[in-house]
Amino acid sequence: MSTKRRVPLDRKRVADAALNLLNEVGLEGLTLSAIGRELGVKAPALYWHFKDKQALLDEMATEMFRRMIAGTSPDPADTWRERLRKSNHALRTTLRGYRDGAKVFSGSRFTSLVHAEQMEDNLRLFTAAGFTLAQAVRAITTTYVYTLGFVTEEQGTEPLPGQRREGFDIEERARAMEDFPLAAAAGAEIFADYDRHFAEGLELVIDGIAARYKVD
Repeated sequence: MSTKRRVPLDRKRVADAALNLLNEVGLEGLTLSAIGRELGVKAPALYWHFKDKQALLDEMATEMFRRMIAGTSPDPADTWRERLRKSNHALRTTLRGYRDGAKVFSGSRFTSLVHAEQMEDNLRLFTAAGFTLAQAVRAITTTYVYTLGFVTEEQGTEPLPGQRREGFDIEERARAMEDFPLAAAAGAEIFADYDRHFAEGLELVIDGIAARYKVD
């Protein structure tokens, strides 16, 4: 009989195992049975900690955010534009670190107040810059949704950085659409150079916020 002591199961350990497994199997393959096997327990044992898969996804999203902000703190010298750039580039980097990371994060509800301090600091920065509270919320959430949507589409082509799905060859697409030359040429602008496209799109959103709310 083994005398090795089993590490107690808790919410964080389950979420960590799920995030590790996510890169192998993706969201579709992330079942409670698969996570149980990873942890060496039967799937029903996980229901002590999570009532369903969505509850687990909520915890996974919270842990992703916790890892993203670990060891960092907002720069008090940031302008509102700089804060939006930094936070959304950091979010994209985090989401791209997990297969289907954007899908896991999207629509999830944080299970703790891990985000509250950063949110308070951001809102304080924006209102001091001349935004009303409602405008600050709209500016922050609009760029956040832009990032989520961008990475969702990006991961449909590249599940992980440097890993391209079959069927997204730009030259093959151009040949198939040769009767539509502009649409064919647009492939290079849609399915390549995601870093540049994300940064440019984010600047478009930020400029739109500035123009809409008449803030510098």
